[in-house]
Amino acid sequence: MAIAPDFLDEIRTRVGLGDVIARHVSLKRAGRELTGLCPFHNEKTPSFTVSEEKGFFHCFGCGAHGDVIGFVMRQEGLSFPEAVERLAGEAGLEVPRSTPEEREAAKRAATLHEVMERACRFFEDELKGPRGADARSYLAGRGIDEETRARFRLGYAPDTRTALRNAVMDGAHPEALLVEAGLLVRPESGTPYDRFRGRVIFPIADRRGRVIAFGGRTLGDGTPKYLNSPETPLFNKSRVLYGMATAREAAHRNARVIVTEGYTDVIALNRAGYAEAVAPLGTALTESHLHALWRMAPEPILCFDGDAAGKRAAYRAAERAVPLLEPGRSLRFVTLPAGQDPDSLLAEGGVAAVESCLESRRDLFDLIWEMYTEGRRFDTPERVAGLKQTMERLVYRIDNREVQYQYLTHFRQRILRRLGPRWGGRARNDTDGIRIPSGTPPEALPRSTVRYVLATLLRHPPLIEEFCERLADLDVEDGPVRGLLENMLAHVHEAPGLDEEGLKSHLSGADAELAESLLGADTYAQWRFAGPDATIGSARKGVSHALDGLGSAGVKADLAAAEMALANDPSPANVERFTRLKTAQLERLEGEDGLLADEPGPGPAFGQLRRQS
Repeated sequence: MAIAPDFLDEIRTRVGLGDVIARHVSLKRAGRELTGLCPFHNEKTPSFTVSEEKGFFHCFGCGAHGDVIGFVMRQEGLSFPEAVERLAGEAGLEVPRSTPEEREAAKRAATLHEVMERACRFFEDELKGPRGADARSYLAGRGIDEETRARFRLGYAPDTRTALRNAVMDGAHPEALLVEAGLLVRPESGTPYDRFRGRVIFPIADRRGRVIAFGGRTLGDGTPKYLNSPETPLFNKSRVLYGMATAREAAHRNARVIVTEGYTDVIALNRAGYAEAVAPLGTALTESHLHALWRMAPEPILCFDGDAAGKRAAYRAAERAVPLLEPGRSLRFVTLPAGQDPDSLLAEGGVAAVESCLESRRDLFDLIWEMYTEGRRFDTPERVAGLKQTMERLVYRIDNREVQYQYLTHFRQRILRRLGPRWGGRARNDTDGIRIPSGTPPEALPRSTVRYVLATLLRHPPLIEEFCERLADLDVEDGPVRGLLENMLAHVHEAPGLDEEGLKSHLSGADAELAESLLGADTYAQWRFAGPDATIGSARKGVSHALDGLGSAGVKADLAAAEMALANDPSPANVERFTRLKTAQLERLEGEDGLLADEPGPGPAFGQLRRQS
């Protein structure tokens, strides 16, 4: 969804930067600015400054920088549209929709949110009333007091077929709308009736805290024991986590998120001080769940029940996560005592028992090793070969090349260490061990080319906006260079129209020093399109060709991995993968040759691109 710059400026004008940040940081006045401890890294001496006059915050310790929208995105783990929606609501503004379809969808969603809110208030009132006595007794038996009931907006659905229908349905909220929201069930014949009856109600909220669905637990012997709302325009259970709205800020503050199996586990952990707890809604963790968790913390802790089903759930989550792994992004696992869940563990052992389990958490690599080795013997060459083949097939599913390389290396080392040289192979890269690339880890991109691109962008900031999508997709291994690129993208997004001096004025510390080094004579002596005299047209052509060259480097690395897989396992799938990538590489090279032959370039440096990639 495209959002007009004028509307973003209106939000920045109406919502006080200092007021928003002061909710999370204790600020003190220092001249014309405010200072405090940075919320994005641990520090004892304040290095975090807020300039209300200029409309941005900056940390001289970690380099965090941005406007009020950027702060909310960082602090609460929101996407850009979500942060805009949140702040627009505070400012009393409605986010403009660009098409009639978007406007109609937004209007429909608002009506559904309204009816879900009315239903939630009905359930809350029923829990407090005479018909909710048994439900209150059940919750009290689970250690859930009145304050907790109110915080999680727990409720009760009376054991009748029309109580909710009669309370909520009116001219503005007709029967069809309640059916669409999942509140009523429409039978093949007859009148629609209440979906939830005789159940304790757990409201399910989206990332912004709006009620989008309900979960209900029966108080008697009825089945199913737990019942969730069906899929609706607001609710998709494969994308939503229970407790996500309340957990998000705590997860960012504590740099962790704890994943449990059910509603009462989340509530019990929250009451014990673990506000960063969430749970899937009766389904295994999906890719969408994992991405949502990684937005909250880099290594979510999966805390499943200490039984066979809990172990299976952990194994499924591990296999689902493997292809998505990236540097610094993984999972951790906690195994609870047999027969216990977080709720019962807290009831018996208190916070100390939970802390003991959290401290003994295992990483994803160890859990995968357990998955394929627990209870098995590897006392023959064939069994060891089978283990190696299984491990390799799993690792080749990892999309990120650097993580894939590290897993191959670690698995080979583990086999050597656990099984010994007799079965694990000699301590070097040969056909006895898992085949991994020799030498240093594969560089995702040629470092010098990336630096030349950044030098050109520093000279011509408008090109950052022009190539922003391709730049954001670059997999840059050099940490300082990656940090500078990310900050350049952020500054241009926050202050469009910057020229060279304007962009440089936004850089500080290590970023400013690196920028100065990139703009030295050594750079443009070899890459003339990065020089001070190059026209923006020449620079544009140079950046475009350079990014094409970097893309070919990625194809080449993928091809190397495919070739390695084919050597280990000449299956039809591996043959097809290698052939497809080889063809893609040849087509890319032919395209680059055509570009270089047909269009005059800014200098002789393009041959260097080809050699480096």
